[in-house]
Amino acid sequence: MQISDSSTRILAGLLEARTGQQLTMSRRWRIETALSALLRERGISTLDELITILVMGKEPSLSQMVVEALLNNETYFFRDRSPFDLLQRHALPELAQRRAKSKRLRIWSSGCSTGQETYSLAMLFAEESAKWQGWTIDILGTDVSTACVDRARTGTYSQFEVQRGLGINQMIKWFEECSDGWRAVEELRRPLRFQVHNLLEQPPHPGGFDIVLCRNVLLYLSPEKKTLGFERLAASMAEDGWLMLGAGETVIGQSSKLGADINARGLYRLTGDGSRVDKRSADRRASAAGA
Repeated sequence: MQISDSSTRILAGLLEARTGQQLTMSRRWRIETALSALLRERGISTLDELITILVMGKEPSLSQMVVEALLNNETYFFRDRSPFDLLQRHALPELAQRRAKSKRLRIWSSGCSTGQETYSLAMLFAEESAKWQGWTIDILGTDVSTACVDRARTGTYSQFEVQRGLGINQMIKWFEECSDGWRAVEELRRPLRFQVHNLLEQPPHPGGFDIVLCRNVLLYLSPEKKTLGFERLAASMAEDGWLMLGAGETVIGQSSKLGADINARGLYRLTGDGSRVDKRSADRRASAAGA
């Protein structure tokens, strides 16, 4: 199944218009695979025929289906485990002290896909339940994909999905076998909320999040939209909040409002916090990147 260059450009334009994400050359190889199931379901013979239907504009719902199929929804529990260890060693102990009076934490997982990241966060707290007894832990997961958000709300995963990133003891403790696979227990589901949201829009609770995770989302944005994305992330954070990005992502040269934490490399703070952010190093590296 071949797709013409003009059809590829139309798909790329549709994806960017709806989500802000670019259909980079490294992602174009998966167009045929990503859309093959949709073509079979709708009885469409070729990708170019699909593009013709989209251009005619007679089936608006089909456009959203195409966009959701093209999104990269790769995720698994405790993905790249070390960032979660950083949260446990640095962010959570500090927040436990700073929020001791309110006993409330707000966490945002932006680009949560089918929800494994949010359930991983819930496990961090559930596995130290005595420490967090009496606390209100609010975890919000958002994604541009309606289908992903719907799946995340169910908390149900296949045998293959639930084994990715979880040991057998964790799987048995925190998931119950059901007719559709394995469902997260009520204790994990209770602190979680999900909604459809685009990172480039205003954040759900400006200035309200103690921890924000946005991993492997900004990779797919243009430089201009990536800068806007960082603006939105910074605006969502409490003054002493924390940001976690993906392993291949950085704020250097992208945002003057965020800097690397000097004691927890891989986590970021608002530069206005001052005490724990390596502002001078970030400024020097940003200047070098722009030279």
